[in-house]
Amino acid sequence: MQKEIEITIAPEEAGQEEHILNKLSAVLSINREHIQGYKILKRSIDARSRKVIFRMQVKVFIDEPRPEEEFTVNYPDVSAQKEVIIVGAGPAGLFAALQCIENGMKPIVLERGKDVKQRRRDLALINKEGIVNTESNYCYGEGGAGTYSDGKLYTRSNKRGDINKVLQIFVQHGATDDILVDARPHIGTNKLPHIITAIRETILKAGGEVHFDQKVTDFIIEAGKIKGVVVNELYTLTADSVILATGHSARDIYTLLHQKGILVEAKPFAMGVRIEHPQAIIDEAQYHCPVRSEFLPPAYYSLVEQVGSRGVFSFCMCPGGIIAPCATYENEIVVNGWSPSKRNNPFANSGTVVQVTLEDVPGEDPLRMMNFQSEIEEKAFAMGGGNLVAPAQRMIDFVEDRLSADLPKNSYLPGTKSVMLKDMLPDFIATSLKNALPLFGKKMKGYYTNEAILVGIESRSSSPVRIPRDRETFQHPEVAGLYPCAEGAGYAGGIVSAAIDGVNCANAILKFS
Repeated sequence: MQKEIEITIAPEEAGQEEHILNKLSAVLSINREHIQGYKILKRSIDARSRKVIFRMQVKVFIDEPRPEEEFTVNYPDVSAQKEVIIVGAGPAGLFAALQCIENGMKPIVLERGKDVKQRRRDLALINKEGIVNTESNYCYGEGGAGTYSDGKLYTRSNKRGDINKVLQIFVQHGATDDILVDARPHIGTNKLPHIITAIRETILKAGGEVHFDQKVTDFIIEAGKIKGVVVNELYTLTADSVILATGHSARDIYTLLHQKGILVEAKPFAMGVRIEHPQAIIDEAQYHCPVRSEFLPPAYYSLVEQVGSRGVFSFCMCPGGIIAPCATYENEIVVNGWSPSKRNNPFANSGTVVQVTLEDVPGEDPLRMMNFQSEIEEKAFAMGGGNLVAPAQRMIDFVEDRLSADLPKNSYLPGTKSVMLKDMLPDFIATSLKNALPLFGKKMKGYYTNEAILVGIESRSSSPVRIPRDRETFQHPEVAGLYPCAEGAGYAGGIVSAAIDGVNCANAILKFS
């Protein structure tokens, strides 16, 4: 007999099988010997009361053994099969490639950046010397922006596809099986490169292709149908199916589509700052104790406030994390955050952003939101003074319009400069943040403090352009065979949702091509 039950257990007992078995026995009112196995289905931390607990959804096997479970995907040899060009080797592109193989098609993945190993050298130059390689950085390269941006796998996209299969594929390629049960699964920037490399090896072993330093510079379109792509302005690859999975920062692709008269649309997004606190402040606020227990992970938070007609919210929260310079072009500042798998750095950071609507940037140009985004990033660079030094201000100083006399120690390696952030931010964003931050402080004790630093600018929360597609076929309405995909096309917002969208595009090719 099998039963699914929920148990609560103390943090110090949550990792010990003996305590879990005792708890299962007590909740079910049966002797321990009747429990022949169990499987944790979901695990989360409940810190709503003074005593922090773990909640576990558990399947219990009573008087019957737990069956062996093995997840396998068949990846056949597709070296001689129909070719599909995939532009971009982020999560959408890689999972699209895996699904193409599963569907009996040969993926040819073209990535403008470098492989994960070579990419590290360019990230070191960004962090240490403020030098941006415009084709290899935190956004461009194997694995996409997610590879060196934390590896958070939390998503609400449960109606778009099989989340569990995506997570299982990550486990199959080296992730721990904790991601299958944790309410907020997370791999860690230090572990993701090895997993991404393993996925690439699976693609190659099945006869697919993955090419680096290969930038798509044009599309071959005849009579409203895609025929192939031009790479590096040097050579042409032909295919009647192209998945466009370039990520939210590939401004050259948006510009190219617009110049060719292919429909793109302006899209709302969000912009603000990255806010960093000492992790100890967040731990104390969330766990209601002066020192976090060794059995609890660094605390997480999620905050949202409606200020007038605008939403102000935190996102991409990185416990024990680092603020990273994520510019893709010279003379711009873009910040993001990431955490290693242990989340053991002394700071916690989160993007804190304000909704930017189409009405905020009036006009008819479909690229106007992208241009607005770019203008603010260049302004942030100028205010920082160069070398990717980021403009920054203490939290209460920002709200009270006071230049910070100094800045707290922080994790942003290129350095920070004390400025009046209101001079960088559009008025509606600065005003919304000033109103929201004290309210966040009322929701979370200790949050509203001058020990927190605001670092600008957090501008790549999502794509400022949408590449339209048919809901059923996933193809561009004007170009048959062109499949706009994931975050860069405006249809995803994170690693898992992007991976799912890649899978959906590959399945659409099988069905409609």
